[in-house]
Amino acid sequence: RRRPRPERTMPIAPDALPARLAGEPLRPAYLIAGAETLLVLEAADAVRAAARAQGCSEREVFEVDARGFDWNAFAMQVNAPSLFSARRLLELHLPTGKPGKEGAEAIEKFCADPPPDATLLVLAGAWSRQHGGKWSEAVSRTGHFVEVREVRAHELPHWLERRLRSRGLRADAGAVQLLAERVQGNLLAAAQEVDKLVLLDDGRPLDAARMEQLIAESARYDVFGLVDAALNGQPAQVARMLAGLQAEGEAVPALMGMVTMELLRAAALAQTKARGGNLAAEFRAQRVWDSKQAAYTRALSRHDAAQWERFVAEAGRVDRISKGRLGGDAWRQLERLLLAVADPKARRALVA
Repeated sequence: RRRPRPERTMPIAPDALPARLAGEPLRPAYLIAGAETLLVLEAADAVRAAARAQGCSEREVFEVDARGFDWNAFAMQVNAPSLFSARRLLELHLPTGKPGKEGAEAIEKFCADPPPDATLLVLAGAWSRQHGGKWSEAVSRTGHFVEVREVRAHELPHWLERRLRSRGLRADAGAVQLLAERVQGNLLAAAQEVDKLVLLDDGRPLDAARMEQLIAESARYDVFGLVDAALNGQPAQVARMLAGLQAEGEAVPALMGMVTMELLRAAALAQTKARGGNLAAEFRAQRVWDSKQAAYTRALSRHDAAQWERFVAEAGRVDRISKGRLGGDAWRQLERLLLAVADPKARRALVA
């Protein structure tokens, strides 16, 4: 029996999604879109958890890339009955936020008559008014469209304070401001810092002095310093920090979100530079803080725009290796990638 189509819903904020998921049956389709990687990932995890709780033990992931995607094969998979569970979660990853004409039609067709055993989760890595269309409206009518808006610099302290409070930590304004300055607008970095603070918490409220002490205790090896070393052209530091992270028990998938985000920023800056565009404006658009612009400038001088695109593609490959979807040693491939970013002479190792 087909599920009735719900009335159209307006875009909702990521923090409103968990309550919606808890208060209603799983919808046939969800679109989560925006450039704030952390918030997109957390919203997607909320949908996945709700799907598992409601019987979706089978999950299929479809990556749509610029080199082409077989939408006919996707449609066949949508209509194929599940062999292992009563319900399936079908994830469609759109890094550019644009499915193209054929993809838009496939999504609209799904939403017009969703299979009773399938839920579609579309993740779009970029979003603006130009990205939407009939396909996103179809998802909004059938399910939920979660629009992930940018957390602006002046909003970051309030965002951090709420996240700290949600983890049981109390911090005064000075401590929150110090943390905001450390993460420099990077929400993935912020989330990791908050998680470290939870581990180091002794129950006392955090003031600026205590925050500075705890940040120093957690900063021996971290992904922020790792990416900075790569951008600054310090291959020996990259190798040392990667070895430290591995020794401390970090997992490659936990590092790849930030690595990929920084490489995407560099690729966007490189494209602007190649076109002779306004690099200062692009720094603002990419939310690169003043203190990091020199590192990016040095990195852009080492590689052209095409090479940065290759770095982004390689990061995707490393991520798939780390999640067992491709063969290989994820730590070794991540080291080769970041050494190539740091030193053009190391780029030849990427083909190995």
